[in-house]
Amino acid sequence: QVHVAESGGGLVQAGASLRLSCLASGRTFSRVPMGWFRQAPGKEREFVAVISWNGGSTRYADSVKGRFSISRDNNKNTMYLQMNSLKPEDTAVYSCAAKRVWSDTNYSASSGYYSWGQGTQVTVSS
Repeated sequence: QVHVAESGGGLVQAGASLRLSCLASGRTFSRVPMGWFRQAPGKEREFVAVISWNGGSTRYADSVKGRFSISRDNNKNTMYLQMNSLKPEDTAVYSCAAKRVWSDTNYSASSGYYSWGQGTQVTVSS
């Protein structure tokens, strides 16, 4: 079982950068893929990025590709989301979660994830 807690959110201006962290507890963290999702007010939860258990494979939503970078440090039980060139439309609550099985093609559905954190708010002003 994996338990997670996100941190690193805040209020920034458009064009700025933020790095989110997802600290996990549990011995299985290093063996499972992990993902980031976000949810803006009045909208459904949206896939952002996913990383394989060893960091060797990653996938991104088209809306963040080239601006966001997902990484992990299994020695620290932590996953990161580096967000650059932030836009007002990136404003949302960002949550991390563990994924049951890695898939090269089926990775954006939230139903494939478990152990969700409470989330961290990211607000980007124009």
